[in-house]
Amino acid sequence: MSEIYGTQHRQMQDERDTRNLADRVQQIIVENQVSEQHQPFIESRDFFFLTTIDHRGYPTCSYKGGSPGLVRVVDPQTLAFPSYDGNGMFLSMGNIQGNPKIGMLFIDFETPHRVRVHGEASIQPNDPLLAEYPEADMIVRVSITEIFFNCPRYIHQMSRVKASKYVPQAGVETPEPQWKRIDAVQDALPPCDAGVAARMGGTITPDEYGMLVLKGEG
Repeated sequence: MSEIYGTQHRQMQDERDTRNLADRVQQIIVENQVSEQHQPFIESRDFFFLTTIDHRGYPTCSYKGGSPGLVRVVDPQTLAFPSYDGNGMFLSMGNIQGNPKIGMLFIDFETPHRVRVHGEASIQPNDPLLAEYPEADMIVRVSITEIFFNCPRYIHQMSRVKASKYVPQAGVETPEPQWKRIDAVQDALPPCDAGVAARMGGTITPDEYGMLVLKGEG
């Protein structure tokens, strides 16, 4: 495990006299593999936040949702998760191909709690776990560098309303997303999406799509 604090962190710690505290916190919470406490929490989540770094050095923060068990603990130092159909930009997956360093944030808003992960990600063609995630395009495996609990003090307590109908489920037909009806993207859709708008009742404008999103129907 590499040194988690750099010169810039040490400067701020010294200015506020928290260097000793920072070192103690690191000793207590930061590990380099999944513990018996981490695993059930991670594997019970149905979403997490993923950070990747693009070719310009900008971080990209993305929400990744699915069913409980979205992220699997393959072994104490390896996590795996699927990538599902998106908007064709492949921002997170493309970033991983260019820079494997990622961050993952797991949160429980109902019983405030969170776990953070730093690691190096890889994507291999024909990963055997593809068969276990319906409709997944690819599988990301993460080699853990650091994993640690984080103080939940500022996590707002919120309750789940319902799961997304778009999460792929074995034996269930997944609805088409509304954005594929937008008129401005029809000539750019890949062949596999040809006819989606017609099947869903016709094209819509970007403004109409925006209204659907605001009503929770996107």
